[in-house]
Amino acid sequence: MPNMSLKKNPMPEQAPDIRNKNFDEVSLGYTEEQAIDEAKRCLNCKNKPCVGGCPVHIHIPAFIEKVAQGEFEEAYKIITEASSLPAVCGRVCPQESQCEQRCVRGIKGEPVAIGRLERFVADRHNSLAEKKIDKPSPNGHKVAVVGSGPAGLACAGELAKKGYDVTVFEALHLAGGVLVYGIPEFRLPKSIVAEEIEGLRALGVKVETNTVIGKTITIDELQGEYGYEAVFIGSGAGLPKFMGIDGENLRGVYSANEFLTRINLMKAYREDSATPIQRAKKVAVVGGGNVAMDAARCAKRFGAEVYIVYRRGLEELPARREEVEHAKEEGIIFKTLTNPKAILGDDTRSVCGMTCVEMELGEPDASGRRKPIEKPNSEFTLDVDCVIMALGTSPNPLIKSTTEGLETQSWGGILADEMGKTSREGVFAGGDAVTGAATVILAMGAGKTAAKAIDEYIMNK
Repeated sequence: MPNMSLKKNPMPEQAPDIRNKNFDEVSLGYTEEQAIDEAKRCLNCKNKPCVGGCPVHIHIPAFIEKVAQGEFEEAYKIITEASSLPAVCGRVCPQESQCEQRCVRGIKGEPVAIGRLERFVADRHNSLAEKKIDKPSPNGHKVAVVGSGPAGLACAGELAKKGYDVTVFEALHLAGGVLVYGIPEFRLPKSIVAEEIEGLRALGVKVETNTVIGKTITIDELQGEYGYEAVFIGSGAGLPKFMGIDGENLRGVYSANEFLTRINLMKAYREDSATPIQRAKKVAVVGGGNVAMDAARCAKRFGAEVYIVYRRGLEELPARREEVEHAKEEGIIFKTLTNPKAILGDDTRSVCGMTCVEMELGEPDASGRRKPIEKPNSEFTLDVDCVIMALGTSPNPLIKSTTEGLETQSWGGILADEMGKTSREGVFAGGDAVTGAATVILAMGAGKTAAKAIDEYIMNK
């Protein structure tokens, strides 16, 4: 019998007043019964609009039908035909603006919980004692992948399935890119990322950590003496942006990148951690995206009173609705229509406050959003001892500055066509290194597309 409920099966979660004091995962996942019941809400539409909303084009109705029938491993096989990281995507993809946005059930109620079902299927598979992966036969061709974030891992996985000898080069000591340094444990447990990467290793993908391309090895060397027939650059966008206001060099001012890296990659929240991080009493996080929510929720778990300072209104927040609601439930204070003007320091050059002004929204700007305008005579001081800047990131210039013939865009991103081909022969690029900071699934889509282009390039060559 189909389930015609207008509402999704709710996701079991830790209670807000408990989870805001620990780094355990907030969402606990569906049971088998909940997953089957939710899967039965799918109408298996003839035109499958949800598939068109998925950047990696998972056959969504097909996998959900298998879940409804209790054939969970078959569902997993269908998902992994298109996606290399289903347990990750089921947790961090903005399904509400992609596949679920196009779900027919969302017209008169809530859409099918596609992301929650993907997570359930992947988690169940990963919990099995025996997992068999059929390693493809080698095709005799070598490809290098720069960066082990979502774009690089997706590209590596697609090529490995075709029999390519793939090596992923990662600058940090742990593979995963933004998945391990940027997204908190309570949203994406690092054991999940490690599990997904082990699956790629089982396909034959090699991972070389502590290797900075452009410094340890250059693109020239990869294509020359190392013998790689093609290179994919998926090095992300890890260079933080600042406002350029007074006081940004004070003690107690972090970029969100540094703050989250210390917590997520270097485990600053553990009692035995050797990673220094300020245990602030009052924290201002400047920005309104997912990274700002992550930083604010981490700071809350360290016991601070936390403010989100954002120059537009609540409706204009670019963060996922779910993340905003979780932050509110956990006690984060939203100071919207507020813009920092200067960070104040004490005699020890440590943060002791932040000067702000109130804003109001005017006519839409070039982005289509209403432009924030400063209110006259609205200046006030916010009492904080730590400021975290979560204003976005841009690609690190190291690769472009050490690679001849690699054209870049005016703002620093690598110039690549829709298939990932760059101006340099045999070099492809995708994800945040090309587009600037975006979502995990869009980066994966770019990596998957580039893998197809690399395969065609090498086979034609």
